[in-house]
Amino acid sequence: MMRLAVLCAVGGLLVLSGSSRADVKLIRKADGGAVIFNSIGSGWRIGGKSPTDSFLLARRDAATAFDDAIRRHAERERVDPRLVKSVMLVESNFNPKALSPKGARGLMQLMPGTARRYGVQNSWDPHENIRGGTAYLSDLLGMFDGDIVRTLAAYNAGEGAVQRYRGVPPYPETQEYVRRAMLVYGGSGSVPVLSGGFKGMAIASSRKAPSAPVKLHRGAGVLLISNLGDVPSRGGRSPVLGRVAANR
Repeated sequence: MMRLAVLCAVGGLLVLSGSSRADVKLIRKADGGAVIFNSIGSGWRIGGKSPTDSFLLARRDAATAFDDAIRRHAERERVDPRLVKSVMLVESNFNPKALSPKGARGLMQLMPGTARRYGVQNSWDPHENIRGGTAYLSDLLGMFDGDIVRTLAAYNAGEGAVQRYRGVPPYPETQEYVRRAMLVYGGSGSVPVLSGGFKGMAIASSRKAPSAPVKLHRGAGVLLISNLGDVPSRGGRSPVLGRVAANR
């Protein structure tokens, strides 16, 4: 009887949604429970419905009036500009006047407290908003060692929640937010951990140093720490890793 009552309550919620029924997102958890939410980012819609994955993928490379500002602020903060633009798309669909039900504003959906933290006086100004949002992304990437997934989760749910759960919090909204952002950023729903070069962007090394086992060579009162393979000669190559006094 209790199970029937719960199912009826969920069904009633969906029915009461009326014309907004298409906006409601239902996620079925592993334990069989259902979690319902209806807002990602500013809650923007396309034709009254949440954006599809195909729409997001088609939109991610669209030219916008903000591309120059994105590149400029991303370069200054050493953040991958593709990551900034991906967050912007998921948050507001590039709408500088977007306002979420929770009060987040503008292109990067800055909450008033976040705007104050980064000196953004007018969140409706695209350039100020991009500057503040990019600086926040940069700080989060530094806090989470370049881990894009945790950075995105923190951008949505707050860094405290990510630290508390040691990863993406078990919030359906945040999990869907991360999925969408990763879809836009990488072209798939995969969740790599990237770092190096620009924050959030893997940079291939220009050359690879040959690997060799590290060995200790004792002689002349010192320990030579080397990966050259043989004992370095007096007039030849010096040990790569250094030398210490052989006191014992």
